[in-house]
Amino acid sequence: MAHGNFTRVTEFILTGVSERPDLQIPLFFVFLVIYGLTVTGNLSIITLTSVDSRLQTPMYFFLRHLAVVNLGNSTVIAPKMLVNFLVKKHTTSYYECAIQLGGFLVFIVAEVLMLAVMAYDRYVAICNPLLYMAVVSQRICLLLVSLTYLYSFSTAVVASSSVFSVTYCSCNIINHFYCDIAPLLALSCSDTSFPETFVFISAATNLVFSIIVVLVSYLNIVLSILKIRSSEGRKKAFSTCVSHMMAVSVFYGTMIFMYAQPQTNHSMDTDKVASVFYTLVIPMLNPIIYSLRNKDVKAALKRFLTNPCCSFKLM
Repeated sequence: MAHGNFTRVTEFILTGVSERPDLQIPLFFVFLVIYGLTVTGNLSIITLTSVDSRLQTPMYFFLRHLAVVNLGNSTVIAPKMLVNFLVKKHTTSYYECAIQLGGFLVFIVAEVLMLAVMAYDRYVAICNPLLYMAVVSQRICLLLVSLTYLYSFSTAVVASSSVFSVTYCSCNIINHFYCDIAPLLALSCSDTSFPETFVFISAATNLVFSIIVVLVSYLNIVLSILKIRSSEGRKKAFSTCVSHMMAVSVFYGTMIFMYAQPQTNHSMDTDKVASVFYTLVIPMLNPIIYSLRNKDVKAALKRFLTNPCCSFKLM
């Protein structure tokens, strides 16, 4: 296409969750509550696992970073989304859109890997309890988390750079409530085969790797638990894994639906629904799932509310 035949895009317009004017205010309050619960829940997990001396174990170390990832993921999306419910012009600049996409990819890839790390942690704790502190030492924990963030950042840089390396001209209306890969590539007036291929391979690889680690870990966990003769022992072992399995199932279901398919098969309306789940609903549910199913977290919260000065110490 000749350069004189199109105007290069400098900003994008987000259609939002719904284009109906009568739903903007109700949706604003719904998502404000969801984001408020997300911030409160994840900050609570981060605080409790950081300062409570009884929660200084690898499991809660990884749970803290999952909360960081959940908080970051929703914060990249929600504030701009909430503002757009209240204004008539839902615009975002070209570079603001690129930063939002990059930030979203950092946290979503980190969550995929963090869930795999947490499954491995539970596998070692239940299947090899005598070697637990040696295999999952503080140094190993820091290494696993650091590699998770490094890999997710590198993947986000390459993916977002490839998405914004294509040409966007004339049409700048993104059929979504944030800058995501599929609706952005749908606007391009140049060849999008490379970013589509990279995103598909990257998403599929990350998901398959993570799911295999989770499935193998929990298969071994279940087999080990079934060997426990005491019913009380089996119940206790299962209770430490149920919350993680619930969170993993919901997250992977929406991620597989969203990204492990060719971009040409995407329906933008169904993508919006799936996106609401893993960017806003799941980050809100994870702290609830882990706290309601976890006696240690509930006990730590009770200690904090009753006597924070005596029950807590900064690590």
